[in-house]
Amino acid sequence: MNSVESFPAGTSPLSRRRLLSSVGMGLGGIALAEMLAGGAEAKAAAASPSGVMQAFDMAPRAKRVIYLFQSGGPSQLDLYDPKPTLVNRSGEQLPESVRGGQRLTGMSGNQSSLPLQGSPFGFTQYGESGAAVSELLPYTAAIADKLCFVRSMHTDAINHGPGVTFMQSGSQIPGRPSIGAWLDYGLGSSSENLPSFVVLITKDKGGQPLMSHLWGAGFLPTRHQAVRFRSGGDPVLYLGNPPGVGVENRRQVLDGLRQLHEHQFAGTPDAEIAARIENYELAFRMQASVPEVANFADEPAHVLDAYGPKSREPGSFAANCLLARRLAERGVRFIQLYHSDWDHHGDLPNLIRNECRETDQPAAALVNDLAQRGMLDDTLVVWGGEFGRTNYCQGLPAAGNFGRDHHPRCFTTWLAGGGIKPGVTYGETCDYGYNIVRDGVHVHDFHATLLHLLGIDHERLTYKFQGRRYRLTDVHGKVVSGILG
Repeated sequence: MNSVESFPAGTSPLSRRRLLSSVGMGLGGIALAEMLAGGAEAKAAAASPSGVMQAFDMAPRAKRVIYLFQSGGPSQLDLYDPKPTLVNRSGEQLPESVRGGQRLTGMSGNQSSLPLQGSPFGFTQYGESGAAVSELLPYTAAIADKLCFVRSMHTDAINHGPGVTFMQSGSQIPGRPSIGAWLDYGLGSSSENLPSFVVLITKDKGGQPLMSHLWGAGFLPTRHQAVRFRSGGDPVLYLGNPPGVGVENRRQVLDGLRQLHEHQFAGTPDAEIAARIENYELAFRMQASVPEVANFADEPAHVLDAYGPKSREPGSFAANCLLARRLAERGVRFIQLYHSDWDHHGDLPNLIRNECRETDQPAAALVNDLAQRGMLDDTLVVWGGEFGRTNYCQGLPAAGNFGRDHHPRCFTTWLAGGGIKPGVTYGETCDYGYNIVRDGVHVHDFHATLLHLLGIDHERLTYKFQGRRYRLTDVHGKVVSGILG
């Protein structure tokens, strides 16, 4: 006998999809459709380059964000938050009344002694605002009246992995969309030939590893994740055509792939298929735009000099700051710079000098450059890490060679432009630099404020996933009105 079953005329074998739809009152089909399509929101998010928001929730103050993330936890006590009490009481034990039973990391939790340690660096008040800035940051000090220093940031995380993830996604656990992914989902792209979300990482740095989930799309369609620009000849890998393949050949290949993907999408409405089509098209458009934006040949010498001696070295923090400005000019909405090596558990006086030398001049030059081009008013610039450092030594000080451990209770971030009130120092910490005494700003508040400046109500930009509506601020967050211009 023939092993192939026969079916009555006019009928066909039950496909898996038809079977699931017909069994159990169609619940199987509903579940399958949800898995394949991700719901209407997923299809809209994958297919719409303009974003899912029909209109702004309020008038936006910023069109774009440049986030200078300092990974590792810069010491606020040695950069932005001077504490004479610590200087005067260095060597004394951290009072239990100040610590308040706070948990410590495993690195200092086993110490038998927690000696207070004042900063060895001098502080001076600058500008009309009188902001106190360390001697380590002369270029930042010179633009103090353009900045808003938030001394009262605090977080829930005490270790780097959860801390950086929390700052970038609103959750300590990997898997949630990053800030830039949320913005691309909500607002879409304002650039025809460049991605709306770009990541730049300072080359040749140590410290904690930076994982791709920090700029990932999480449960959003993958088209919303960042495109990472690398240092060197090819900022985006595999963007160029292979030898012997011209633009017309590439266009023909992509047209053929698009037809196949559209045919597949018609039968299987998976949001990732639509995202793949858009990614291929964006890559084709970037073949011309990426080499142009990464080429500094049209930058005057005085601009390159303003960003510092390493501005001509691709992949340096200085070059990345200049590249960030060029990307912002061309419509990229969220530009994330990562600079590592701020994790100073030992030899802090020497190591922090090195990081300040690499970052101080370029960050200040970026703010000035944007201002001179009339872009600072609608560009939000952010500088900060995942947490601060302790007011006590990690280990015992030896000839001034001390370190500081992680400190989530208070740290400093500065912001400029994009609707932020300039020349302001917001929030206050105690005389020991250990606790916040006024105007605390939680990570969720920071995210709510960032979205507000971009015209988004943080409670309204949501995405349904696994039966629940998620948002960047989870179920928390309030806009920090005291720093708005």
